[in-house]
Amino acid sequence: MGDVPIDRESWRALLKRVSRRAHGRDDAEDLLQAAWLRLERYRTQHTVDNAQAFLVRTAINLGIDGTRHEQLLQRAREGNMAEIASDAPLQDEVIVARARLERVKEGLAKLTPRTREVFLMHRIDGLKYREIAQALGISQSAVEKHIARAALFLAEWTEGW
Repeated sequence: MGDVPIDRESWRALLKRVSRRAHGRDDAEDLLQAAWLRLERYRTQHTVDNAQAFLVRTAINLGIDGTRHEQLLQRAREGNMAEIASDAPLQDEVIVARARLERVKEGLAKLTPRTREVFLMHRIDGLKYREIAQALGISQSAVEKHIARAALFLAEWTEGW
């Protein structure tokens, strides 16, 4: 089981972390037990390096999901179904967002190929500066400069949109 707590003291420590991070929810024990079940199910197909972190994060996420679900049910009970349906963006907002996206695409095309490549590796591929530097054979400082240059240019390019 690795670093999964099996004694009472470890369980209480985890419970305390969950309670603190869940802002004093009364059901912290239930959340932690549900997280334990998810951990066991997840481990059947995946490796978990830090089971305690997995348990705490999963318990917090379950608490957030539960709160959202309760809020949704409360709105439905109050008869505010129009409020629930209004979460979708309005058509004019979608049109403006698409126009802004096109503006960003145009701005990306104006960047130098290397700056664009570095910026997209970071923003789209989610790579860290160190990983980009290693992949492209450049310094981490150069990566930082490329990303800063791209971000500044795109901010100015899209200003007012």
